[in-house]
Formats: sequence, structure tokens, C-alpha cells
Amino acid sequence: MNKIRLDCIPGTLCDERLWSRLAPALGDAFHLQHVPLHQARTRAQMQSMIASHSASQAHLVGFSLGAYLALEHALAHPQHVKSLTLIANSAQGLPPAEISARQRIVAMLERNAYAGITRQRLRELLHPAHLQDAAITGLIQQMGLDLGKEVLLAQFLTTIDRPDLMARLPELDFPVLIVGAEDDKLVNPDDLRAMAARLPQATLHLLKDNTGHMIPLEAPDALAQAMRAHLEASGNFNDNDGHRAMPQLL
Repeated sequence: MNKIRLDCIPGTLCDERLWSRLAPALGDAFHLQHVPLHQARTRAQMQSMIASHSASQAHLVGFSLGAYLALEHALAHPQHVKSLTLIANSAQGLPPAEISARQRIVAMLERNAYAGITRQRLRELLHPAHLQDAAITGLIQQMGLDLGKEVLLAQFLTTIDRPDLMARLPELDFPVLIVGAEDDKLVNPDDLRAMAARLPQATLHLLKDNTGHMIPLEAPDALAQAMRAHLEASGNFNDNDGHRAMPQLL
């Protein structure tokens, strides 16, 4: 059986380990191809990395920063995208409070050594139910330490400016799955509802229980279930003549 290739773009200070819980939840029918976003140092390099590491007819899967960059890529190269999965990201860009927080972190990093992700940042990233889960917090902290200050500074500085892409969403006439969490402290679920209303073929899946921003780690089973349904609706994986995903506003 041919496996379905998914080109996966991680978020800030994340690598392929972000998807380590999702892959087994998706099952053997899927092969996750990882875009090594952390190797890029500029916005142009990030987009080049996505283009060079994704299929010519890609099922793109992006998380947080990776989802915003996937959306930019899809708008620039719609002929190369077969379906899009956007996880925990608003097409409206970063909210003012998050921009301010990142500017403070950049100023601090430029003066000091990077000691890893703080407990305060973990409280922003995770639902309280997962703050004591060492398997999740340890993985997030280890990715941060391994990728380090240079990657964090490059990703913050080059992506803090995220233009509002809402007006361009009607251009994307292929299946788009939007996955978010009602309790995500970084992404307003109302933004995701507005995105789904503007996309011609959107499915919106909002998680309500024990899930914060880090959806691939906090809710891999629910994410996998939504993705399988989305990809099946994308045309039985092989063509664009299958059932179209209709907006599902929860």
C-alpha cells in the first residue's frame, strides 16, 4: 500500500519531535516528511526550505509559525498544494500582546545566555492539565535547549511581522483543515472561525477539553482523527475529484 505523504512544518523552536505523538496516532497509512525549519535563518530561507522539502502536489501540515508559513507558501504556489492543515495559527498574524512579549524576549536574549523555555512560557503554551506531564514539558524544553538561542532569535526576529492574510483566503480553492483549541492562550478561536468562513473548502475543528496551544503534543489522537477525515475528503488521497469538505463551525 502506498503511504500518504504529509509535509510537516513545525513551529517556533520545534523540530520533527513535535510530531512524535501524532505519527503513531495517524497510523501506518501516512508518512510524515519533516521540513527542517530550524535550519533557516531568514524568512526567504524558511520559504525556500518549505518549497524544497515538500511534494509537487503537497498535503501540507503546519503548526503555529509553521502554519502561517504554510499559508504564505500556499498563497504563493497554490498549484503545488493539494490540501492544507493549519494547526493553532491565525491568518491575522500575531496579536499585539504576543508581539510585545516576543520583543521583550528578544531584548533579553540579545543581552544574556539562553537558559531554555521558562515555566511562565510553558503556562502560556500548555493547558493546565499538562503542566505536570513531564513527557510533554520535557520534550518542549529539550527541543528548546537543543535548538538554542540562535534559532530562537532568528525565528522571532524574522517572523514577528506577519501580515494579515485574511483577505486572501478565498484564493485557496482546495481543502483546508483548521485545528485549534478553545483554551489556546496564544490564538483566539474566533480568528479560526473567521478563517473558516472565508475559505472555499474549509473544515474547522476546535478542541474543547484539556488542550492549549501545543495541540500535536497535547491532543494527538483528536488531531489525527480530524486529519484523517480531512484527507479522505480531499479526494481519497489521490485526486481532487472526491468529496469536498464543507465548513464546519463548531
